[in-house]
Amino acid sequence: MQDPNTHLIIMAGGIGSRFWPFSRRNYPKQFQDILGTGKSLLQQTVKRFEPVCKPENMYIVTNQDYKDLVKEQLPNFSDDQILLEPFLRNTAPCIAYASYKIKSKNPEANIVVTPSDHVILDTYSFIDKLIVALDAAKYSDKIVTLGIKPTRPDTGYGYIQSEESKRGKGNVKKVRLFTEKPNLEMAKSFLESGDFVWNAGIFIWNVQTIASAFDKYLNEISEAFEDMKDDFYTKNEAKSLEKAYSQFHGISIDYGIMEKADNVFVVPCDCGWSDLGTWKSLHEQAQKDKNKNVITGNVMAYNTKNSIIKISSKDRLAVVQGLDNFIVADHDGVLLICHKDQEQRIKEFLETVKKTKDEKFT
Repeated sequence: MQDPNTHLIIMAGGIGSRFWPFSRRNYPKQFQDILGTGKSLLQQTVKRFEPVCKPENMYIVTNQDYKDLVKEQLPNFSDDQILLEPFLRNTAPCIAYASYKIKSKNPEANIVVTPSDHVILDTYSFIDKLIVALDAAKYSDKIVTLGIKPTRPDTGYGYIQSEESKRGKGNVKKVRLFTEKPNLEMAKSFLESGDFVWNAGIFIWNVQTIASAFDKYLNEISEAFEDMKDDFYTKNEAKSLEKAYSQFHGISIDYGIMEKADNVFVVPCDCGWSDLGTWKSLHEQAQKDKNKNVITGNVMAYNTKNSIIKISSKDRLAVVQGLDNFIVADHDGVLLICHKDQEQRIKEFLETVKKTKDEKFT
């Protein structure tokens, strides 16, 4: 099942600010064992793709600050498999860097791009759909993404509408509309229509297809990496990469290519997916008590329901009473108490902390 042309790009450079205060600048959530499985989210991601991708064809793209964390958690990965971005420039430059590096070594490569911090509960269904997507992208110019049935009007995801099709469930469907992170009113209308799926942020394409897309829609990125193609896998790579990144503006692959391209396809996928991007999503995935609470740590809860309470220090006792639908998170000197329905404000809280408090709290 492991095609030698299949390559994997794992994006692991984010800070996970919506999961603050547990996800911090010096130890983001992808390196943590959020669900208590014994493996970090990054380690789980690598394991998930082993049925379709050889270990030597896996690449991690991350921040320079996280090199040691990656090496510690994935000791079998070579330095050439750990791609270090000099600056944060969002997902388009990140994906381009890895794709062009793979292209320089294997111009026939087929690539799967995935975040490092998602959860897939049904791995078998996921792999089945991934193989469908790989087969579709392998010998064509299709840009393929996996689509997840939405469960709520979430403004943090991209939404995909496919064209009408009489074909059976699981087929590759042409995308009619790709909308990245709509406002709440639009997200509600998408959910009510029943015609939209979430963009899981997992992309599948042939390396020539994505190179053509960068050339067409993000030409400055394409030119920069074409100029440095002879430096990949050499001692000059880091210096050339810093020069290239200094020219880029931050832009996501969604805004930069997916919303513009006319060759985007989607494979519907029901595999127990969650991006674990927020406290609410963790509450949905984690095991709950009889009052629908998710409680971790030394906690005494009274008349409390529908809440998530996570205390990291064994030396700290939390006593809570009368809470309904709240987040209580205590970690490394920061205590967060926030209504679950207001969790989108956590990024706002963190930005204020960055401006007004010691950086150790960020």
